[in-house]
Amino acid sequence: MSLTGSVWLVIVAALVAANLPFVNHRWLVLGPAAAPRKPLAARLAELVLWYFLVGGLALLLERRAGQIAPQGWEFYAVTGALFLTLAFPGFVYRYLLRRRD
Repeated sequence: MSLTGSVWLVIVAALVAANLPFVNHRWLVLGPAAAPRKPLAARLAELVLWYFLVGGLALLLERRAGQIAPQGWEFYAVTGALFLTLAFPGFVYRYLLRRRD
């Protein structure tokens, strides 16, 4: 896979993974359904877990491309903020849109 393809794969994976906790009621997407619904704290814990899983994918792709560059705390602060920004559509869908139930 080319370097550009790897970058786009990580971006798309981050977009999907950031919204997964907010668009379903299952624990970690494949687990049992939460009854009656998942609390916000559980969704945020899943969001952190998905952040680390996408980071692991990015690390794997970077290792395949060549030498891994050392990262400081700034890198993790920026990627965490980006992941939260990518999660915004799912948060809006779950908590801010009015439902006609």
